[in-house]
Order: sequence, then structure tokens, then C-alpha cells
Amino acid sequence: MLTAGIQLSRLDTTAVKNLFRRHFGHTPAHVVWAPGRLEVLGNHTDYNEGLVLSVAVDKYVCLAASPRTDGKIELVSSAFPARESCWISELKYNPAAPWADYMKGVLVQLRKRGVHFSGFSAAVHSTIPIGAGMSSSAALEVATALIVRQLFPYSLTEFGASVPPPRDRSGRLPPLAAKEKLHFARLCQAAEIEFVGVHCGLLDQLSCLFGKAYHVMNIDCRFQSVHLAPMPGEAIVVCDSGVKHQLAAGQYNALREHCESAARALAAKSLRSVELPWLKANRSNLNQRQYECAYHVVGEIQRVVFAEKALSDDDHRQFGQYMFLSHDSSRDFLKNSCPELDRLVQLARAHPGCLGARLTGGGFGGATINLVAYHQAESFMRHMAEQYGRCTGRKMEPVVCQIVDGAG
Repeated sequence: MLTAGIQLSRLDTTAVKNLFRRHFGHTPAHVVWAPGRLEVLGNHTDYNEGLVLSVAVDKYVCLAASPRTDGKIELVSSAFPARESCWISELKYNPAAPWADYMKGVLVQLRKRGVHFSGFSAAVHSTIPIGAGMSSSAALEVATALIVRQLFPYSLTEFGASVPPPRDRSGRLPPLAAKEKLHFARLCQAAEIEFVGVHCGLLDQLSCLFGKAYHVMNIDCRFQSVHLAPMPGEAIVVCDSGVKHQLAAGQYNALREHCESAARALAAKSLRSVELPWLKANRSNLNQRQYECAYHVVGEIQRVVFAEKALSDDDHRQFGQYMFLSHDSSRDFLKNSCPELDRLVQLARAHPGCLGARLTGGGFGGATINLVAYHQAESFMRHMAEQYGRCTGRKMEPVVCQIVDGAG
């Protein structure tokens, strides 16, 4: 397995500082970053109070900012040409700059919790591929919450804002404790649900905040806890299908409704409480889509449990088999795959160095995550690029992702 460290501070933060200087004419006061994430196993189990295996990876949203005194917020992004401006008293949607909604949603949630802040100028630079299933949206949300903390220090509890943390002699704030990371994750989740309109679970935000180099996170979404375990020494390769998914368009929300209505029909608090024999025995209570979605989620939660056991037993090949099974279930029952993702997994199965592969993220496009024997990673990437191009006519460049620490 590969991991990253100082590459971020030397490359990504330099780019965001330069972007800030070009647009605002001076050096930013603070810079923060938040990593993307890859869902190793546990597709659509998070909002069903299930289990997920996830890693933070070395693709980042970096945010540089300085305070203003006029109550205005000025936002620029390296990915979009137009500057977005608004007043802190008028945090509204702008169809011309939908990327800024994730930031505005966080600001709205901070105000709801009693956090006081004034205007600021900010520049956003991201190396997370948009629509590839690495959750650039959650990284942007977390980075926004962190940059406001740097500019206008605050602490969060379950009841809202608390006593601001003190800076040390060098002007640094203390790192977030685990309990406060959870409050930050919930705030960012609320921003995406209430402002953007995606009824997401907590997986993406938790992964962004709790990531640890060399480790996989086992996230229990019922108890909102994170357990860290060493990750196998294989390479993690991401293959982007080139098909962008749009979760806010309704497909993600529709799947969630199928799952939640299935749980209600089964008289269960969530699908986490349902076992496969009970689901099969009560199939007549569900319509076809409810049953298919529930069958996937119940089985996927079991696969996460079995995969973690394989990981602890150092049985990496068995771990990979659960990844293949996860994709098959997503394709056949949850139906959130697409022909391009299916072809990528099919091609991965054909390579002797691949231990496991599956779609990652919400589906309906995006990318696959592949667990590959380290010494065969280059051969695997050549194979995938050549064969996928031959089959689809799409150019695809596989990327090795390194497992990194969470946001800072």
C-alpha cells in the first residue's frame, strides 16, 4: 500500500495560494485542506444505519482565505471561471455557480448553531475528480467549516457553538478531538441535505475527517463510530468510467426512499435491523424495487462484516472477493451501476493481479476501486487503459490512490 504526506503542502497548497493572490491581490491568512474518500465496501449502507469500509485518499480540496470587514463573501475556484459573491445576510442559491452551494450550505448551518463570522474572501483548488465517486462535495463542505474555524475560531458541541479554542504562540488552533469531528461531520451532512438537496448519509463527511494513513475506516453508521484497522499492502487503483453521476438529480434520493419505505414495511427502524431470512419471509410486504434494494443493503452489511474478518485474518484474496460480490449486487439488485462500470469490473477480473474490484460511491457512473497486487499494479493499469479504450472508445487513465490522514 502507498501513502502520502508532505506532497500536499508543497503542491496543492501552493496552487491555492497562487490562485488566491491572482484574484485578491494579497497572500491568504489561512489555508486548509480536506481529502477525497473511496468507499472500499458498503454501497448505500450508510443511510440505512449500516457498516462501511472507507479510506481517505490523496486527492484534495484546498481552501485559502482571508477575512473581510464589509460583510461580503467572495469565492473563486480554479475549476470554474466566474467569481461568486454574496452577503453573509443573503446566503442564497445561484444556479450559475452550483459548486458554491456546498459552501453556502455550511455557512447557513454554522449560523444556525450560533457561530459568529463576518465576510471573507476564499479561493478553492481541487484535485478530486468531479463525478468520479470520491466525494468532492463532502471535502468542500469540510474545508469550508475548517476555514471558518481558522478565520473566526469556534468550537462545536451537540448543542451548538461553544467557547472558542485558544491559539498557541504561533497562532495555531488545537486539532479537532474525535467528538468534535463528529459534530463537524453532522453539520456538513445537514448542509448537503438542507441546502443542496441530496439526502446523503454521514459516510463521506466522516471519512474526510477521520481518515488515517495506512488504515481503513470501519464506520458504524448506527452508532456513528469509527474504528481504524491496518489496510492490506496492495495498491488501490481507481478507474474513472468517464460517466459523471449527478446525485442531486434524484436517483440517489429515490434509492434512499426505496430502502426506507422497505424498512417501514418490514416494521424495522432501518435495514440494519433486518436479517436475510426475515426479509425473504416477508417479501410479500414489499414491492419489487423495495425488495431488491433491501436485499442488496442487507447483504452488503453482511459483506462488510465478513470482509473485516478477512482483513484481520490477512486473507486479502477473500477480501477482494467480497468487493466483486458487492459490485454484482449493486448491478443486479440496487441497479446503480452502468454498462461502463460493469465493463471496468469485468476487465479487472480478467487480470491476474487484481484481487477485487467494484463501483465506488453512489453509482450511476463514476469510478471503480480496484485492489491490485503491488508488483502487478503497472501491468494492471496498462491492461485497463488499453482494454477499456478498445471496448468503449473512451480514453481512461487509471490512478493509484494513496491512503492519507483526514482533513487539516
